[in-house]
Amino acid sequence: MRGKSILGAAALVVLGILFGAVLVSGFGWVKPGLADVKLGADRAPVMPNAELNNFSQAFIEVSEKVTPSIVQINVVAESKGNKGFDFFPFDFDGGSKETEGSGSGIIISNDGYILTNNHVIENAKRVEVILNDRRKFEAKVIGTDPLTDLGVIKINASNLNAAYLGNSDDLKVGQWVMAIGNPLSLSSTVTAGIISALNRGQLRLINDSYGVENFIQTDAVINPGNSGGALVDLNGAVIGVNTAIATRTGTYIGYGFAIPINLAQNVARDLIANGKVSRGYIGVQIREVDAALAKSLGLDKPSGVIIEKIVEGGSASDADVKKGDVILKIDNREVNAPNTLQSYVAGKSAGSKVILTLWRDGKQIERTVTLKPRDDDNTVAKNEKETPEKEEETAADQIKLESIGLTIRNLKANELKQYKIDNGVLIADVKPYSLAYDQGLGRGLVITKADRKEVGSVADLQKIISNNKGKAVLLEVSDNQGNSRFVGLEIPD
Repeated sequence: MRGKSILGAAALVVLGILFGAVLVSGFGWVKPGLADVKLGADRAPVMPNAELNNFSQAFIEVSEKVTPSIVQINVVAESKGNKGFDFFPFDFDGGSKETEGSGSGIIISNDGYILTNNHVIENAKRVEVILNDRRKFEAKVIGTDPLTDLGVIKINASNLNAAYLGNSDDLKVGQWVMAIGNPLSLSSTVTAGIISALNRGQLRLINDSYGVENFIQTDAVINPGNSGGALVDLNGAVIGVNTAIATRTGTYIGYGFAIPINLAQNVARDLIANGKVSRGYIGVQIREVDAALAKSLGLDKPSGVIIEKIVEGGSASDADVKKGDVILKIDNREVNAPNTLQSYVAGKSAGSKVILTLWRDGKQIERTVTLKPRDDDNTVAKNEKETPEKEEETAADQIKLESIGLTIRNLKANELKQYKIDNGVLIADVKPYSLAYDQGLGRGLVITKADRKEVGSVADLQKIISNNKGKAVLLEVSDNQGNSRFVGLEIPD
């Protein structure tokens, strides 16, 4: 009996020990050894994919190969207000006449020439370049071109890593690109995205009527300090010079803009060779052709740019190019926006010849134009005939053209002199959201021609409108500054 009790007690002890071990281990009260620690799942959720690995490797290789060709540029400049797009200024004494700033640059020759933005080095008194290997050099400004916002500097160095410059004419929307530069003074930063648009213009970044804005738009992150850095494709070719950002905050909110490298190369060559750009000009003022204007001109679809003014003595006037002509192509390249034409011509030197394909009087013609240098004293062609005196009209000489939303009246003699025209009718009012309103017609403009016929009175215009119901009429309008333009106006049945 006593032996059974001992066996029973022993069994209870063993069971207690086993039960305690289970409880302790189950609640994590016993720590495993380092070799027993296991973290994470047994395998990746997605099996390795050769194509994805190769895609990722492309970004890695481009970063490694191109980054040594991108430099940081520190500038001490005269303080004339920050015109610097996304230029990154350092803190400075508000009473100082100098300011410091930082941007980026692209090495374009192994002997020290560096491409950057004009706004990075504008008014520079001292320029310092920091290479990717942290060497520092004082740089000399070789030349700048404010009309394209480009500039070239040079450092006294050799055997540098010059970037490979690609062909921006071959770019496609949706193509992967990388932005490399020094945003916010953070050296050697790489971001990636796609080309979200091409030929982006009318951003008003360059405050000059001759300014060339034909940007590559990308969603690769660009921030202040990226100016002058490289936009590259997945082959490592530089296809653009990062220049500006669309922002309300001062930093990136979705879009950046780069100057196409083909234009940048042409400017850089001129700056290196001559210290300035000897650019040729056609000598015209142009505007995009919209649907109504195309219909009024007899075009089957909106295409080309219409010439609204000819510079007297300029290239176009010497080549039988006329006001009202539509430029469809230049050197067989289609032109559908003013900045496209400007960008192409900006890459040509004075003395170069270009072939314009024009639409005139319902047919295509060609004219060869020899580009001339810009002359700031040139004036736009205008009619120099003396204006005949007319008796003053009365307020009764005013009518409403309800179908298009215009109220027009005859011009008085003194108004003809004021507008420097021989004929026309004044727009007295425009109905909001009418056909005329939608085409940008406004009070104070003068309609001088309609359907290519001179308009001498409100009756003339009324008759032309009545005879063209269901069609589109080409109007020529002028303002009191002597500026004229063409407007296509669709007339309802």
